[in-house]
Amino acid sequence: MTGSTPQRAAPEPLEGPVVGTVTGGTIIWFVLFLVQLPFYGWYSDHGHAWWIWTCLAGAGLGLIGIWYVRGRDAALKRAAATAEAAKGRDGSGRDGSGAETSGADGT
Repeated sequence: MTGSTPQRAAPEPLEGPVVGTVTGGTIIWFVLFLVQLPFYGWYSDHGHAWWIWTCLAGAGLGLIGIWYVRGRDAALKRAAATAEAAKGRDGSGRDGSGAETSGADGT
């Protein structure tokens, strides 16, 4: 079957509380590490010591993730503020080249 499905434009990505989500996940990984740590001997005896180190790796990578999403969030806010400031400056009836813009009715 080729070409029978109509193509649609991709939807806009959903923006949610990314910083909170990554922070929450990092906390969960670290808590899991701390909860398993007293049982290291049992895990090691049964060949599951990697579970503990996986939790620690998740917490460490989560810290990198928190740093990244905080920077991304700040950059998005700066870009939005810059766009808003530019929009406010250009709201004088000029198109940025100095030429007068006409209204919707062509006047």
